[in-house]
Amino acid sequence: MGNKLERYELSIQDKVRRSLYEVLRDQLDLYLIKHALIDSYWKFIRAEEPYPFVQKRELKPRARGNKIEFPKQNSFLVIFCEGLLPSKYKKYIRFFDTNKVSKKAVNEIANIDLSVDFSRNIRHFDNPEFESLLHDLLPHDYALLIQQDPSIKSKIRYVLSHFHVKIDWLIDDATEEMAKELRYISKSLYENGERYAQTLHQKLFEKYGFHYSVGGRRTAAVVVSQFLEKMDFFSTVYVCSSEARALTRISEQGVTRFILLPLMIPEIARLIQSSNTDPGEFEECFLVDKGKDYGVCIFQVTYSSTEFARPPGGGEPRKLQPDYNWLTVDKQLIVPLPDQADVYPVHYKTIYASD
Repeated sequence: MGNKLERYELSIQDKVRRSLYEVLRDQLDLYLIKHALIDSYWKFIRAEEPYPFVQKRELKPRARGNKIEFPKQNSFLVIFCEGLLPSKYKKYIRFFDTNKVSKKAVNEIANIDLSVDFSRNIRHFDNPEFESLLHDLLPHDYALLIQQDPSIKSKIRYVLSHFHVKIDWLIDDATEEMAKELRYISKSLYENGERYAQTLHQKLFEKYGFHYSVGGRRTAAVVVSQFLEKMDFFSTVYVCSSEARALTRISEQGVTRFILLPLMIPEIARLIQSSNTDPGEFEECFLVDKGKDYGVCIFQVTYSSTEFARPPGGGEPRKLQPDYNWLTVDKQLIVPLPDQADVYPVHYKTIYASD
């Protein structure tokens, strides 16, 4: 697996790269929270349809979740790499010259009408129109790839390099690499039989915060997250599906999930009191929408890996114990709206409260 160095182990140049990557990732978080949650919410409201809020039980580790697709929910898969993906991996993550983000490719492959004029520099993260380009490309199939721009040697710069990126690594291969790393097998996925291999397959999905029955983009997110473990740089995978109605972020920090959470007015009043916030300020900074009896907030839950999902200290073989959770709920927060840059989140433990 990739040897991902800590910040203190990096060269000065790579420390700068790491800092820039983390700052831009924070910005990408805000772009995608808005697109996945807030924009989707208002699509439902404009259509006079009730928004399908995620139930708290769906946020518990190993929860199966909802199986209904909601077409008005914005869906996407985004891969953001700290470094540059080696070309030898193109057969697993399909990024070719033909699906580079260019004016010609956007017109020929996707036939997308962009909301802004296309120029070469628009693909760069530091371009003021980058968010608009991202917004235009997100609704289309497969994944978007953002990575370090190799064309500029004298400057560290990130670029939306490819769209229509398919993930072609096999789930069996992903499961086998994970199981070897965690010492649940020594040589091959099926060395202990099919049932054991199937349980490992289920645990692969659990490692990245999903139930094994999910499909589509979430399966691709699981597979590519495991594949990117090979790299010697950080990477972040964002996924939102029409079933889940949640934005999931997978990175070196673990699994994080964002949803819209309705809170009744008395509960909002309690939060205002506990956070020592002015009611008007709380509404302006935290509420996506407010009805007569409730308000809609952005809720963030972060998960931490248990010892069963981490390599054993001595590298000794171990036996898989399926009943033990690989993830546990860590932090639960009400987070401010994306345009409220100077506002702190509010801690709010609710997942294991009564539904």
